[in-house]
Amino acid sequence: MQKYSQVMSDFVQNHATGLIVAFTAGAAVLALRRWMAGGVCRSKVRLEGKTVLITGANTGIGKETALDMAQRGARVILACRDMTRARIAADEIRQQSGNGNVVVKKLDLSSLQSVRDLARDVQENEERLDILINNAGIMMCPKSKTEDGFEMQFGVNHLGHFLLTNCLLDLLKKSAPSRIVIVSSLAHEKGRIHFDDINLDKDYRRERSYRQSKLANVLFCRELAARLQGTGVTVYSLHPGVIHTELSRHLYPTLALWQKVIFMLFTSLVKSPWEGAQTTIYCAVDESLANVSGLYYSDCAPKTPAPQALDDAAAKKLWDLSASMVGLA
Repeated sequence: MQKYSQVMSDFVQNHATGLIVAFTAGAAVLALRRWMAGGVCRSKVRLEGKTVLITGANTGIGKETALDMAQRGARVILACRDMTRARIAADEIRQQSGNGNVVVKKLDLSSLQSVRDLARDVQENEERLDILINNAGIMMCPKSKTEDGFEMQFGVNHLGHFLLTNCLLDLLKKSAPSRIVIVSSLAHEKGRIHFDDINLDKDYRRERSYRQSKLANVLFCRELAARLQGTGVTVYSLHPGVIHTELSRHLYPTLALWQKVIFMLFTSLVKSPWEGAQTTIYCAVDESLANVSGLYYSDCAPKTPAPQALDDAAAKKLWDLSASMVGLA
């Protein structure tokens, strides 16, 4: 035993600097991970008798949000493109929450007809809609077009949700007080709306497209909130945080080997889907937001968005353009 103690003492003395560096690095990593985790929604609000519709709810933060809504007792509608995966997710949510009132409906945001079909289904078969969560999205995909000829990221991330929300407004107003939650991104801060080339036909770059679509989300929230004043329907946009989800599936294959290594190390520190869903959940249910509308949130707290996201003229111009593109004008 004495010999073992001496060996350990010698090891510590000989490797003191390395151990200190390792301990310090480990503590720094833990602190960084805790900081990356962000805020948590503390609201205990129950949602029995309420209906929540979430787009893209079969995976990632959408699925975590759906599980939380189900655990609160809501009727939860998973609006998804992949019906097989959506049904599997719905089964898992029913089992984990003990709430059997979880249903699946088809929605392909790259098709305006699919959006209209879902809206008609909800209008005809749902008595109310208390919370609409525009969660689905794509990121950094190669250049492609939607069924209706729009640039894919702008079409899915903004136009599809723009049309869906407008088609469901009457039911949301009927169910007031109700909420609309729009999942945006920190990427909006580097975004610009290319009104002269909205589909980026002249110069497509996937990061430019993504940033434009996320800025469009925040501007949509701002203009929609202004139009809904006095209706009892409130609107919120948010940055969920940096999260390791399937959203990065288009980005990873294009990285060089060294970039993939860094990416894998980085994803070990970023938010889990549960952590990433917290701000969405906060905006959907927290009592303190009942009389607030049109603001932008991050880590379960209000945050000032980029200056271009506060441009009311741009927000109205984008609304008019979007309405024209989807046939609402």
